[in-house]
Parts: sequence; structure tokens; C-alpha cells
Amino acid sequence: MKYDKYRVDPKKKIEIKDFDPNESSLFEGKKSEARDLLRELNGEIEALQEQLYAEGKHRVLVIIQAMDTGGKDGTIRAVFEGVNPQGVRVASFKVPTPIEMAHDYLWRIHQQTPGKGEIVIFNRSQYEDVLVVRVHGLVPKAVWSKRYEQINAFEKLLADEGTTILKFYLNIDLDEQAARFLARVEDPTKTWKFNPGDLEERKLWAQYMEAYEDMLNKTSTEQAPWYVIPANKKWYRNIVIATILRDTLKGLKMGYPAPPADLETYRRLLRGMVSPEVLDEVHDDIRDDHKKEGLLKPKGAEAELEAYLAMRRADEA
Repeated sequence: MKYDKYRVDPKKKIEIKDFDPNESSLFEGKKSEARDLLRELNGEIEALQEQLYAEGKHRVLVIIQAMDTGGKDGTIRAVFEGVNPQGVRVASFKVPTPIEMAHDYLWRIHQQTPGKGEIVIFNRSQYEDVLVVRVHGLVPKAVWSKRYEQINAFEKLLADEGTTILKFYLNIDLDEQAARFLARVEDPTKTWKFNPGDLEERKLWAQYMEAYEDMLNKTSTEQAPWYVIPANKKWYRNIVIATILRDTLKGLKMGYPAPPADLETYRRLLRGMVSPEVLDEVHDDIRDDHKKEGLLKPKGAEAELEAYLAMRRADEA
């Protein structure tokens, strides 16, 4: 999937109007096929995240920004389905608390950045301080206009210290937003999500687009690039982001830590503690995991398992 077309080149100025939120050109199949592809991607991401956590060397930060109803929550649910919660967490940034307001605007952000072996997803982020703060005039232009360079410096610090940063702007249009607001008031299970104040924010769409455009142009860097993701079609949004994440994790060239010394001694000891039937169940479970997670298990793991089973069958014959 050639998703670089959605990447904001730090050397070129972009305009949001040039990105079609309805576009889905990188996938020619049906929606049902897209769901199958997403399940495959989920399995690969799950296996890669397991390696990330086990190895404990890399940090990954995923930042998601969007207008109201843009699909931040839905993206997180769809892309990260099945991952181990022990190594993945979501940080949501709402209206700052009094304690947070008493500090600089990046204080609360830095506390939530990932540690080694961890993936952290920012549902909104430091960019609220050049978006809603700007649109509503919460601080003077002389203040918020300096924050682009400050955020770039902050993200460079994270990258220099070993954090891989991915930033996604979920691009929807006004018509799609209206349809999603309507869905919230029509569905009794979603009415709690509707806030009449969101309709007031909708009136500021043009101002928000101007703020987002500046954000994308001024803060897409080599170490922390922005991707403008077509997001009117939720299924397409999900497979594009999942593919970018999968490929980024693969690019980290991770591996599992070395096993304990004398592993074979412990293996034989533990195999002697269970019945042949239980041992078969264990191996069936391993096969299922390998099938789900594709080729992301250690090289030779499947062959090693099959060789052992052949040896055991020969011993029993």
C-alpha cells in the first residue's frame, strides 16, 4: 500500500482542500475484504507489539487529531483490537485541570509519553494548544504562534531519546460530520455522546481548517511526520492507519530476548509434568497463534515445533 501520498512532506506546503476525505484509491476490494484485511493487520500488530514489549528497547507514540466526530475513538478500537493492554495505553487530553493550568502546556503531555517497550496513543494532544486555543483566542497570537517551534523541539527530544512518532489527522468533511452528529441523536445507545455545544464549534469550521493547515505545515518533520488520512470511510481509514503502524513496527527490526540458559533441560522437565493429551493441546494452541500472527514469530519456530512432534511420534511408535 503506497500510503506516502498521505504523508505531509516537511519541505512542501500543503492545503487541506487538496486531500479528498472520500478517497479510497489504495484499496480496490469490497468492504468485506477490507474487514478481512484489517483482521490480518490486527494479528500482525498484536505480534509486533508483543515483540516490542518483550524486547523493551523501543518506544512508540501515536498521535490522533480530528474534528468532532472525526473518528478518534473508533480508530483506536479498530486498529488496536487484540493488543496486550499491558504494553499499550491511551492518553486522552481534555480541558486542563487547575493543576495542569498552573504548569506549561507541555507538562501534562510529557508525563504521558511512552516508556521502553510501550505504545501510547494520544487521543488529542499538545496540538490542542495551537488549535482550540487559537480558534477561541484563549491566549494571544504572540503566545500560540511560538508553540509550533516548541512542539517541534519537544518531539525532537522524544525522537532523539528513542521514541518513534506517528501523527494522524483524520480528515472528514462538513457533510460527513453532520451525518455522524445525526447518527448520535438517532441511536439511543449513542445519544450520550451528543453535546449541543458541538454544533457551535461546527460554525467555526473554516477557522479550524486554517488552524489545522498551519499545524500540518509547521509541525510535520522527518522525525515526526503527519499523515492526512481520508476518514469519511471508516473502513478505509482503519486499514490505512493499521498498515502504516504495522510497517513502522516492522521497521524497528525487533526480536525476542534470548531464552534462559539450559532451556532444553527445563523443556524436558516441564513436558514430563503433563500428559500427552495436554502436550498436544499446548502445541495446537501454539499453531493457532502462529497462524493468526503470520510470519512474525521467531524464524524457525514452526519448524522446530514440527520436528519435535515428529520425534515424539517416532518415540511412541
